[in-house]
Amino acid sequence: MDWFENEAFWINYAPVMFDEARWAEAPAVADFVRKIGGLKDGDSVLDAGCGLGRISIELALLNLKVTGVDIIQSELDAAKESALDENLSIDFIKEDLRRFKSRKKFDCAVNLYTSFGYCKTVEEDIKILKNIYKSLKNGGTFILESTSREIAILYFTKGEEFRKGPWNVKTDFSVTGAWEGLRSHWTLTGDDGRKVDHEFVQRLYSAAQLRDILIDECGFASAEVYGDFDYSPYDEKARTMVIVAKK
Repeated sequence: MDWFENEAFWINYAPVMFDEARWAEAPAVADFVRKIGGLKDGDSVLDAGCGLGRISIELALLNLKVTGVDIIQSELDAAKESALDENLSIDFIKEDLRRFKSRKKFDCAVNLYTSFGYCKTVEEDIKILKNIYKSLKNGGTFILESTSREIAILYFTKGEEFRKGPWNVKTDFSVTGAWEGLRSHWTLTGDDGRKVDHEFVQRLYSAAQLRDILIDECGFASAEVYGDFDYSPYDEKARTMVIVAKK
């Protein structure tokens, strides 16, 4: 089992990683997705790696037909509850994106908030991208937002300590290989002395490398790189990496 398939990890760490700020930014991100994808009411969107449904919910509130796919059942259950609270109809599917095959074709697909690059091999990462490509209609849009190699270098920090809910959180970050990966070590300590410790590595791709993979290996007709969802340049001022690929 890969670490991201572990239910216990997400039960402990999801409230820390998806804090109030991440939920607060979701409506604006969804607005950008609709604009970038040129979507209209009733168009379909695949949220690949939907997690707790943070973006799925906001996309559905914009009158889009949303399908969320994730491998963690507890996250999907929470997403379904949120959809019910908002009286929204969203299809949530438990599936590994490395094996995900969809008969339905979508107008747009998204993979957001650095949900990419955690497989053991490059080949598995590319398989996810190929499956997303196959899930799109001709002319459909794929929006990938993630930490690239350049962004990791630009904003690298050794770590920090902070309080989040019932936990004292300590993070420690280090580089693997020739900036081939970013190792994240998270330690959660409760007031009762309980400690939860986890380490994982995200594979770091350069923006140009991912752009070329999407075109040359996955079959996208084009792929443009931006420094945020507002089409700002991908330069030394970039906040994140956003790739907009067209099938």
